[in-house]
Formats: sequence, structure tokens, C-alpha cells
Amino acid sequence: MQLVVARIGRAHGIKGEVTVEVRTDEPELRLAPGAVLATDPASAGPLTIAAGRVHSGRLLLRFDGVTDRTGAEALRNTLLIADVDPDELPEDEDEFYDHQLIDLDVVTEDGTEVGRITEISHLPSQDLFIVERPDGSEVMIPFVEEIVAEIDLEEQKAVITPPPGLIDDRAEIASVRDAAPDRTTARTSPSAEADGNPEPDGTAEAEWNPEPDGTPGSAGNSGDAS
Repeated sequence: MQLVVARIGRAHGIKGEVTVEVRTDEPELRLAPGAVLATDPASAGPLTIAAGRVHSGRLLLRFDGVTDRTGAEALRNTLLIADVDPDELPEDEDEFYDHQLIDLDVVTEDGTEVGRITEISHLPSQDLFIVERPDGSEVMIPFVEEIVAEIDLEEQKAVITPPPGLIDDRAEIASVRDAAPDRTTARTSPSAEADGNPEPDGTAEAEWNPEPDGTPGSAGNSGDAS
């Protein structure tokens, strides 16, 4: 199974470093030095991570064979993809890979059928289930603790406690369907949404030196979410 773990941003400096938009909750595993990652477009890779560091709250990576700004700029907007064992589960019990959530039946606590999850939309503040209703319309269900009470993978269902109006409005929504590889999806709490992820002040740097542990991420982040 392939999992999107990051998207490459602009070049940083003149020695081949790039900024990275992290799309995994396990960057220390998936984006560790030595990890070999597939890419989208495929022609850009595979890429081997040579080094990484955190600068002003943003992860910077350098890849083998990319030694100058020109090479780094050529990788801009490239997706980094890890090979993950399909049976592997995220460490956090409230986190799931997208493929685990797709096609789950969505029901309310009293057993009322709502529909089926057809897509996961990853937004900066939270993840959304795109749910197809029996009549063909779609609704968005925020993947937050107040609404999604339970994910039961054995029963293949998601139990929700929707607030008034959430599933009563059956207007179809527009959603961008993307055939990109899998990602992780995490159920968020109110405090997590309120805290956000602000950029720290100043330009303090921290070294990024996780130890690869031989898992698929270091041989191969996406980490799913989502």
C-alpha cells in the first residue's frame, strides 16, 4: 500500500534543501534520513532522504544527488510516497489510514442509516468524511470527537451523533476526487482545533535526526489520515 507522507515546497538556500509540507503524523518514521520514497510524478524519484532539520517550525529535507537550488526547485510540488504494510495500523487509536475508512457504513447511535464513506477530505483544521446517502446526495461529516462517536472496523461502520442540521440538509456538495495514494486521518478534539499549529517566533533551528527502525517507512510515508 502506498501512502502520501509529504509534499515538497520551495527550495531553501543554495545547497539543495527543500521545504516540506508534512502529511503524516509519523514524520520521524516516514521522513527519517535514509528513507527511500517514491514520488508523484514518478519521474522525479525515487528520492532518498540524506538529511533533515527543522527551521522556524518548518521541516527542511535534503535528498541524495540534489546539491543545488536548481535541483531543489525542480522538485517543487512533488508528492513523497512511502510503501506501507496494508496490515500496519497507526500508533494512535484515534488515527486511521484512509483506506480503512473508505466504504464504512455511517449510522447514528440509534441505528439510522446515513450513508457510506466514499472519500476523505483533509483540511488544515480537521478531516471530513464525504458520505454518499442512499438517494445519491452527499454530506460532509467532520471527523471530530463530538460527532464521530465510534469507528468500528470489525463491523465496518462509523457511528455518529450529528448536531441538528448536519445530515438533514441533503444538498449535494462539491468535492475534489483525487486518485492520490493513501493518507492518515485523525479524529480531532476541540482543544486540538483551537490550538492549531502556529509558526514559532524567531529562527531557532532544531536537528532532525530520528533513527530509522527498519519499518517500511525507513525503507521506502501516508502515514495514513487521513
